Amino acid sequence: MRDNLIYTKSFAAPPVDRREVLRYAGVRTADPETEKILDDCISQIQDRLSYKVCYRIYDIEQGVGETSLGFTKSSSALLKKRLDGCEKIVLFCATVGVEMDRLIARASAMSSARAVLLQALGSERVEALCDEFCASLGGELGEKGLILTPRFSPGYGDLPLEMQRDVFASLECSKRIGVSLSEDLFMTPTKSVTAIIGIKCKS
Repeated sequence: MRDNLIYTKSFAAPPVDRREVLRYAGVRTADPETEKILDDCISQIQDRLSYKVCYRIYDIEQGVGETSLGFTKSSSALLKKRLDGCEKIVLFCATVGVEMDRLIARASAMSSARAVLLQALGSERVEALCDEFCASLGGELGEKGLILTPRFSPGYGDLPLEMQRDVFASLECSKRIGVSLSEDLFMTPTKSVTAIIGIKCKS
C-alpha cells in the first residue's frame, strides 16, 4: 500500500443491525407494525445498494497550533488530540449509492413511517460500511504492527465542515465512487460519509 495513491474498494452488504436502525429512527420499543415495515424496508434494499469506499493515505506533521494533514491544514484541537502519536492518516469517503435516496424519496410520497425507517436504515447502512472498511484496513495494518484511531469527520466538534472541499478535491469522490458535493456542502448520495482516521504504532 503506497501513500498518496487513491484506492477504491467495494464491499458486500454488511449484516443489518435492527437495533441500530430503530435507534436512528428514534424508536425505543418497536410494535409489530413497525417491525413489519422494517422487514419490508430491509427486503426492499436487497441487492439495490452499492457499498463503495475511496481512500488515500497521507503523512502528517503535528505543529504547535496546526496539523498538516497532507491534503490540507487543520487548527482543530479535537482532531489534533485524536491524532496524537500518529504519523499518517487515512482519508476516506464511503457511500451506499444513490438508490437509497430514490427509495426514501418514493416512500416520502406514500408513507411517513416507511420514509423514517428507510432514512434510519440508510444511516445504519453507511455506518456499517464505514465499520467494515475500518475493520478491513485495520486487519491489513495490524500485520505491520499498526492500529487505527476512531474516525473523525468534517463538521464534527471544532473541525469545520468547509474541509469537505479539500476532502473531495483530494479523493476525486465524484469520479471514483459517484459522490458529489454541493456549494452548500451537502453530499449526494446523502447516505455518504467522509472521515479521517489516524494510523499509529501499537503501544
